[in-house]
Amino acid sequence: MKKSFFILASAAILALTMASAPLAQKGKVELGYVEWADATATTNVAKAVLQEKMGYEVEITPVGAAAMWMAVGEGDIDGMTGAWLPVTHGHYFKQVQEDVVDLGPNMEGAKIGLVVPTYVTIASIAEMKGRVEKFDGKIIGIDPGAGIMSKTEQAMEKYGLDDFKLMEGTGAMMTAVLKERIESDEWVVVTGWTPHWKFVRWELKYLADPEGVYGEAEDVHTIVRKGLKEDMPEVYRFLDRFHWEPADVEQVMGWNTEEGVDPYDTAKRWIEENPEKVEEWLK
Repeated sequence: MKKSFFILASAAILALTMASAPLAQKGKVELGYVEWADATATTNVAKAVLQEKMGYEVEITPVGAAAMWMAVGEGDIDGMTGAWLPVTHGHYFKQVQEDVVDLGPNMEGAKIGLVVPTYVTIASIAEMKGRVEKFDGKIIGIDPGAGIMSKTEQAMEKYGLDDFKLMEGTGAMMTAVLKERIESDEWVVVTGWTPHWKFVRWELKYLADPEGVYGEAEDVHTIVRKGLKEDMPEVYRFLDRFHWEPADVEQVMGWNTEEGVDPYDTAKRWIEENPEKVEEWLK
């Protein structure tokens, strides 16, 4: 009798200890992402759920777009949440589609194209021709491996923008130039995408693309390596259910623009303020 009581008491103490202690580490998950504002937000929210709510150790690695796709295809990382399909990353997907698993969209309604301030008095990419001096001869781009950069090169050829130069850089550099030009009330054109916090910060518009180079609205997909379902079924199930809206992404991106902010801290803040959505992902 005493022995049974001791066993029951020990089990109760253990259960209480486990409930009050941090979640035990279940294993390591590796995710890749490109340091674009939306991908940074999405990847950190996925990391926060996996670590804070599910008890996994998560490593996120910033890489170029091509390297990100290759790493998932070769099984070097477990997955990514920033695959723009069917257009922006379509050529990368074709190269590795036999070696990855597409879990479908984690966000619908994304878009890419050329973006200008609303005070710029043209409405179409075709109207850029002959206005090279107004734009200082430059289209302000991001990192050269980004799908939007290859699409912009195609657009420049399609619309005869031979006098323009596509400037390589980063997302942060692109928004810095945009900010500077807007403050000076100058014309500027940048490679842009939705969702992005710049549309909340400034009055901007997409230039019409009558030739359809940039495609229609896109979705952002979650892509994982083959074998993840068998190796980590709980992780696979969460990533398969992970889905949010453009407004959610833009909210986190907006927080991330505040000086000195850690994107992981804003991700933790978002999941704590949106428990219903997180619960839905974890069912």
